[in-house]
Amino acid sequence: MIRALKAWIARHWPVLRLRTILFGTLLFVAALPGFGAIFLRVYENALVRRTEAELVAQSAALAASAAVVWKGMAARPDVPSAVVRYHDRMTEVDLRSSPILPSRPPAVVTRQRPDGAALALARQMMPAFQETKLTTLSSILMLDRRGVVLNGREGGRSLAALPEIRAALAGKAATVLRQNEGHVAGFPLAWLSRGANIRLHHARPISVDGKVVGVLLVSRSPRALFLGIYEDRGKIALGVVAIFLLLVLLSAVLSRAIVRPIEGLSRATRELSSGRRVAPRHPSLQVVEIRALYQDFEQMADSIGKRSRYLRDFASSVSHEFKTPLAGISGAIELLQDHGTDMAPVDRARFLANMAADAERLSRLVRRLMELARADVLVRESDARTEVGPVLAAVADALKREDFVIGLRVPEEISPLAMDAGALEAVLTTLAENARQAGASRLDMTVVAQNGVAWIDLVDDGAGIPQGDRDRIFDPFFTSKREEGGTGLGLAIARSLLDAYRGELQLMPSARGAHFRLACPTFQTEAS
Repeated sequence: MIRALKAWIARHWPVLRLRTILFGTLLFVAALPGFGAIFLRVYENALVRRTEAELVAQSAALAASAAVVWKGMAARPDVPSAVVRYHDRMTEVDLRSSPILPSRPPAVVTRQRPDGAALALARQMMPAFQETKLTTLSSILMLDRRGVVLNGREGGRSLAALPEIRAALAGKAATVLRQNEGHVAGFPLAWLSRGANIRLHHARPISVDGKVVGVLLVSRSPRALFLGIYEDRGKIALGVVAIFLLLVLLSAVLSRAIVRPIEGLSRATRELSSGRRVAPRHPSLQVVEIRALYQDFEQMADSIGKRSRYLRDFASSVSHEFKTPLAGISGAIELLQDHGTDMAPVDRARFLANMAADAERLSRLVRRLMELARADVLVRESDARTEVGPVLAAVADALKREDFVIGLRVPEEISPLAMDAGALEAVLTTLAENARQAGASRLDMTVVAQNGVAWIDLVDDGAGIPQGDRDRIFDPFFTSKREEGGTGLGLAIARSLLDAYRGELQLMPSARGAHFRLACPTFQTEAS
């Protein structure tokens, strides 16, 4: 099911430009407050709760005043012995969950007469009620302890059947939402506001000495959300325009800092793939990730360029190395075909020997090329670990002769190397063979460990390397012993093997003989 849904989305998902996605995201984020206020009714619900809080505060003040008047202006209210804890009263109504009751029904006729004391209280409180109504635009009704209305056009009738009045007569203040039949939409979009046609009714008991002597019923309509929006439409329109212009500015900045650099990098990549190197123009607005991406691209382009030059030079060298023995073999075959019957046996044997030598040289070149290819693509093992002492001892034991001595100096305690034993042995064997072929009678191999790196120095007493050849000895196919069968690939293979394990092979300055240095990371450094 989920896979099918993902496939359907992938088929119908539009391919958009990055500029469009950035602008759409910013626009959506900017519209979230308005979306929450209008459709989620967050702000409208806050308006309703604010109206309830105002009604509660208003009725509390009036009820307290009525209680004081009831007990007599000269009497002082009882002071509770316990410490009074003050706290905000939590609102009760919520547009999303509170039920909206029908509009308040008219008071019903009752045989009960209003309580005399409560009626006298209502008459004394009327000036306060009138002044409060003029300021808050609220409707204020006072009822006696049986729910009979004491003021207004419905005076003498009963509202005791209302649920909020019953709760107040029981000593508990209550707030309900009721429909407002007298509401008339006086502004556009009023139909979108749920709070426009409701009215809050708050009933609060008037208590004297713990007894309910009357009830205050205060009602008021909350301020409509869209009424405020309509009244401030000019400011809101100006704010919308300002936000839109800010979005355009932010989109332009993001486009210049992100989109344009990516497009430039894309063009440079296409040029690079076609064989042309075009340096992308760095953006004027710098972003850390984009700058790092440009640096990585330039590094990749340099690596590709070096690799291309290496392949070109390598192909040229391979062609040259193969051309000489192939030319010799082709010439010998041609002579044998034309003059084989008239050729002396000694000459025929010499030509065949030359052909065999050239064929052997070709075979040796192919083997060394395969070794170089394997070394170039070698992927190091993360858990490779080699004890350097036994490897050096094995190489020294295999290559020592009466006229060629290998000396070893290895510390007793040294960390293992983070490379394969076979690769290390191949590198050391190549360097030792080169020293022996160069006429050296002694080769000293010394190991020093420092700062997570093991340095292996190989110093011989041979003829050394001429100054003019020192910069080319690691180039493939460079050799000074071509006549003796040298391929010029040994040092190139050795360096590639070390590169695969993050090691280095260097030719060091020396007054006599040749001095090579291997830098190999230790196992602790790799593990950390």
